[in-house]
Parts: sequence; C-alpha cells; structure tokens
Amino acid sequence: MSTAGFSHPRFTVRRSFLRTWTHLPVGVMAEQLSPEEKFELITRNLQEVLGEEKVKQILLERELKVYWGTATTGKPHVAYFVPMSKIADFLRAGCEVTILFADLHAYLDNMKAPWELLELRVKYYEQVIKAMLESIGVPLEKLRFIKGTDFQLSREYTLDVYRLSSMVTEHDAKKAGAEVVKQVEHPLLSGLLYPGLQALDEEYLKVDAQFGGVDERKIFTLAEKYLPSLGYVKRAHLMNPMVPGLTGAKMSSSEEESKIDLLDSKEDVKKKLKKAFCEPGNIQNNGVLSFVKHVLFPLRGEFSIKRDLKWGGDKTYSVFEEVEKDFAEEMIHPGDLKASVEAALNQLLEPIRKKFQSPELRKLTNSAYPDPSKTKTGAKGAKASAGGGGEDDELAPSRLDIRVGKILSVEKHPDADSLFLEKIDVGESEPRTVVSGLVAYVSQQELQDRTVVLLCNLKPQKMRGIESQAMLLCSSVEGEPRRVEPLDPPEGSSPGERVFVEGYETGKPDDRLNPKKKVWEKLQVDLKVSDQCVAQWKDKKLMTKLGQITCKTLKGGNIS
Repeated sequence: MSTAGFSHPRFTVRRSFLRTWTHLPVGVMAEQLSPEEKFELITRNLQEVLGEEKVKQILLERELKVYWGTATTGKPHVAYFVPMSKIADFLRAGCEVTILFADLHAYLDNMKAPWELLELRVKYYEQVIKAMLESIGVPLEKLRFIKGTDFQLSREYTLDVYRLSSMVTEHDAKKAGAEVVKQVEHPLLSGLLYPGLQALDEEYLKVDAQFGGVDERKIFTLAEKYLPSLGYVKRAHLMNPMVPGLTGAKMSSSEEESKIDLLDSKEDVKKKLKKAFCEPGNIQNNGVLSFVKHVLFPLRGEFSIKRDLKWGGDKTYSVFEEVEKDFAEEMIHPGDLKASVEAALNQLLEPIRKKFQSPELRKLTNSAYPDPSKTKTGAKGAKASAGGGGEDDELAPSRLDIRVGKILSVEKHPDADSLFLEKIDVGESEPRTVVSGLVAYVSQQELQDRTVVLLCNLKPQKMRGIESQAMLLCSSVEGEPRRVEPLDPPEGSSPGERVFVEGYETGKPDDRLNPKKKVWEKLQVDLKVSDQCVAQWKDKKLMTKLGQITCKTLKGGNIS
C-alpha cells in the first residue's frame, strides 16, 4: 500500500515497527506510533482503500473510528481469522472499533434463516467471535459490539431507509449487492434493500470508515454515492482481499470441503488440510499459503516450517515473501506446508474449542445450527421422509419436477426482442412452450436441437402475451457483462428423464408448486455451479441416471 501524500512534519517513518508490533500491548503500541505508522498498520495487507487521504487527515487529528459487520447466517470458519487479524491491526493502531452483528441484513438476504433462529445465531456469533479475538490476544474492552436491530428499527433509521429508497435505482441496488446477496432471476425486494442499509449503518454507527472484503466494493461505492445525497459525510472504505478456501475457490460457509469450522477437532483439521488444494510450486489460488499470509504472519510476525533433517530441517521465516518464493521454487513441499499450518492453526483453535466445551455453549451451538438429519417436520413431528435426505420436507429439493428436455424449435418472441420462444420435448404427448430471456447470451443456432434441463412444475406464466410452461435452467455469473449458459444433461440423456439431487432420489415432486409458498425461491438460493462446473444444491450434485448435470464454463454461477 502506497503511503505517498504524507508531507506533514508530524509523520515519521520507522520501517522496522511492523515486525515487532505483535510483542507490544495494544495501548502501548498506539501511543508509540506516528500517524504514518498507524496508517501503514491500518492498511497493510489490504487489497484496496477508498478515501486514503481522508484516513490520513483524520490520523493527524485523532484516532480513526472503524466498523466491521457480519451477517449472522452460516457458521463462522477459520477464514474469519482474516478480518480478526485486521481488527487486531486497527486496535494496535489506536482505532476505535465497532463490530456489528447484522441480524436484519441476514434476514433480508433471501431469508436465509427465520427470526427465531437468527436470535440464536447472533448469540453464537458473539460468543465465537469473542473467543477468536481472545485466542489472538485482542482485549475485548477495546471493542464495541452492537446488534443491527438495536438501532435499525428506530424511527429515524426507518425514515432514512425510505429517503434512500426514493433515490437509489433498482439497477444500482441490484448491482451493489451482486457479489454479496444471493442473485436470483426474480429477486425479492429484501435483497435490494440490503446494500442501502449497509450504507446507512456508517452514519448511524458514527464511524469514519467501514472495513470489509473486496467483494463488498460495489456496496461501498453505493454508500459513497448516496450518503452525501442524504446530507451525510462520505466515509472511507478498507477492503481485504478474498482469501481462497481449501479447494482454491472462495472459502464459504456453505461449502463443507472449502472451510475448516472453528470447532473442528484436530482430526478434522488434519483431514481437511490433507485434501486442500496445494499443488507443488503453484502460488495461485493456494488457500494454505493465503492463510499463512493473511492470518499467521500478521498475528505472529513469523512462520516456521517443521520438517525432517533430510529435507532441510526446520526453518523460520520472518517475511511471507520468502515463504512464497521457496514454495514457488519447490523448496517447501506441500505436505510440510500443510503440517506446519495445521500445527499453527490448532494453536489458534484450541482456546475456542475449550470455551465451547461448556454445556451452555454446546447447547447454544446445537440450537443455532441444528443437525438437519435430526429436524422434525409437520405438526406430528414425524421424521423427514426418506426422499428428503434428512431435510424438512418443506424445503426438500425432491419437490421440484426437473427434467431433461430437447429443444425442437426456437425463434424470436414476436413481441419481445430479448426473448426466445421455444418448443421443447419433455417426454410428454405434446412439446411444451417455453419463453426464455436468452437472446443476449446464447445464439438461436446454439439452442436449436440442444438437450437442456427444465423446471416443469412452476405455475405457467404469461411473458409478453405467450404462456411459458416451464423454466429453462441456466447458470449465470453477474458482472460486466453478465454471462449466462444453459445447463447440460449427461450425453445420451432422453427427453423426460428425471433430474434429482444426490440423496433425494425417492421423493415425489409436487404436481404444481404453490407460488404463495415460494418453494422454488427458497430452494433456488442454494442451487449453484461448483468450481468443477457441476450443478449442485447445498453441495449435493444434480444427477440423472446417466450422470451429473454440468455447464460448460461458468464456475461458481448461480442457477435459475
């Protein structure tokens, strides 16, 4: 991070201070640092800073006020040590730090959890994040913890939501949340409100800067654009890079193999690290190396490789770039790197595991994140059906009538240039008429005679005067430009063959999905394409009797 622009005589430089900061108490270090050194500590390892000059000017006058928010949805995992290590940096630089448990945001993000469950998850997040901070030596008295609904339901905040909604366009709201909020073909209004609320939080928490991941950049730029329109000051934004998970993609709470849970046993840590992507000499998308860079070095100031003497013996590194260089030149074996990270990670996790051995916290964990295989369904409390794979029947993917289809004809919709009108064989006596918005993404020639995947039990819907009798399922990736690809059944599939989710083979689809129950909308948020281009629901593959459903190139896409 460049520090160009400091010309005030109060700024002095001590280049060695970053190597020794871990040995100093928080309060002592802040008193000893110059404004430039505080800035370097605040911004080190960040991918981007919006409003650098504003941060520098504030540091000349007083301490910086920063907030970090987390939506209380999936269980926090070891990647949360990345923001925690930055929060430690902020505190050692003298910042006043607020941690927001964003329960209202969690609810608005496609209703990932009901209110009663969110209340339990807020309590879990508070306990586990405090345990993480304690494990890395951050004094909790230097932090302020606040729950979103403690202020977001006030009269003043609510009026500002209405004021903001009268200014922000639907396009800007959807674009701002594209990297954070689940993207679906027909988004709920709640997901469009999400970015605006995150912008307003900056004003109501009275901070100078918001800290987050670079995936939140569009939300941050929305805040910078619209807060001044409400008469509020534009804040600075501090962005961490996205750290690869163990599979090489983004570490995600919903992808079991990509993340290590904070309460995982030593055996589970070893097993998951053993499977982690860590190709010899490959430093790109290497989640193990990234953990060393963004967690272990900031927290410890050094990293030690433990190995047999015949392979060079133990070696301690004081600079990450030396670790990266040795790994790139294959002087560090992936097995030795993983074993060393495993040892360091277990040291961080052990205090958390011990804290959560108490009966109260074990009960809280089980209540906030109940085992799906033990959930009851229905008023009689019967077990979930065998076809439900242990999930509540209300959301069993077997309720979706997904089939293989073959496009017999395709032409432009007579009244809409952006729509195709297709006749598709889905194994019935007559082909179905399907209207799809694919003109901008797939050519007519590519669709003709193509084998595709369709959702067949939605209520038929008129689209520009023509009734569409099914939905052609595609993978999409938001961006500039947006990209869309139809899903592909296995080669040799026939029209009418059933598509099912692995483990949910025996459940019977609804004759027709009740639109008022929003079954499709609730199931759809967990439909995605893996990094291997395989269609999945909650990490379980979409299959036919011949194999898995795939798409050609759109890794990580949402399915709709």
